Amino acid sequence: MFQKISNLIHMRRSEKGASAVEYGLLIALIAAVIVVAVIALGTALSDTFDASADCVEGQTAATCP
Repeated sequence: MFQKISNLIHMRRSEKGASAVEYGLLIALIAAVIVVAVIALGTALSDTFDASADCVEGQTAATCP
Protein backbone atom coordinates (compact mmCIF):
# COMPACT_ATOMS: atom_id res chain seq x y z
CA MET A 1 0.00 0.00 0.00
CA PHE A 2 2.81 2.39 0.91
CA GLN A 3 4.51 1.62 -2.42
CA LYS A 4 1.38 2.61 -4.37
CA ILE A 5 1.09 5.89 -2.51
CA SER A 6 4.79 6.55 -3.06
CA ASN A 7 4.38 5.89 -6.80
CA LEU A 8 1.40 8.26 -7.00
CA ILE A 9 3.36 11.02 -5.25
CA HIS A 10 6.31 10.46 -7.57
CA MET A 11 4.06 10.58 -10.66
CA ARG A 12 2.48 13.80 -9.42
CA ARG A 13 5.88 15.45 -9.08
CA SER A 14 7.06 14.28 -12.51
CA GLU A 15 7.06 17.06 -15.12
CA LYS A 16 7.42 14.97 -18.27
CA GLY A 17 3.79 15.45 -19.26
CA ALA A 18 3.86 19.13 -18.41
CA SER A 19 6.47 19.92 -21.03
CA ALA A 20 4.41 18.17 -23.70
CA VAL A 21 1.39 20.25 -22.73
CA GLU A 22 3.48 23.43 -22.83
CA TYR A 23 4.77 22.59 -26.31
CA GLY A 24 1.22 21.88 -27.43
CA LEU A 25 0.03 25.24 -26.14
CA LEU A 26 2.92 27.01 -27.86
CA ILE A 27 2.13 25.31 -31.16
CA ALA A 28 -1.55 26.23 -30.84
CA LEU A 29 -0.66 29.87 -30.10
CA ILE A 30 1.75 30.07 -33.04
CA ALA A 31 -0.85 28.52 -35.34
CA ALA A 32 -3.47 31.04 -34.19
CA VAL A 33 -1.09 33.94 -34.86
CA ILE A 34 -0.32 32.57 -38.33
CA VAL A 35 -4.02 32.21 -39.15
CA VAL A 36 -4.77 35.79 -38.06
CA ALA A 37 -1.79 37.13 -40.05
CA VAL A 38 -2.77 35.23 -43.20
CA ILE A 39 -6.37 36.44 -42.98
CA ALA A 40 -5.27 40.06 -42.48
CA LEU A 41 -2.69 39.87 -45.26
CA GLY A 42 -5.15 38.16 -47.59
CA THR A 43 -7.73 40.89 -47.07
CA ALA A 44 -5.17 43.63 -47.67
CA LEU A 45 -3.84 41.94 -50.82
CA SER A 46 -7.34 41.38 -52.13
CA ASP A 47 -8.18 45.06 -51.71
CA THR A 48 -4.92 46.05 -53.42
CA PHE A 49 -5.51 43.74 -56.38
CA ASP A 50 -9.12 44.92 -56.71
CA ALA A 51 -7.98 48.56 -56.79
CA SER A 52 -5.29 47.72 -59.35
CA ALA A 53 -7.79 45.88 -61.54
CA ASP A 54 -10.16 48.84 -61.35
CA CYS A 55 -7.36 51.20 -62.43
CA VAL A 56 -6.44 48.94 -65.36
CA GLU A 57 -10.07 48.79 -66.45
CA GLY A 58 -10.37 52.56 -66.11
CA GLN A 59 -13.31 52.47 -63.72
CA THR A 60 -11.83 54.68 -61.05
CA ALA A 61 -9.26 56.77 -62.85
CA ALA A 62 -9.56 59.60 -60.30
CA THR A 63 -8.15 57.42 -57.50
CA CYS A 64 -5.38 55.76 -59.53
CA PRO A 65 -1.83 57.07 -59.08
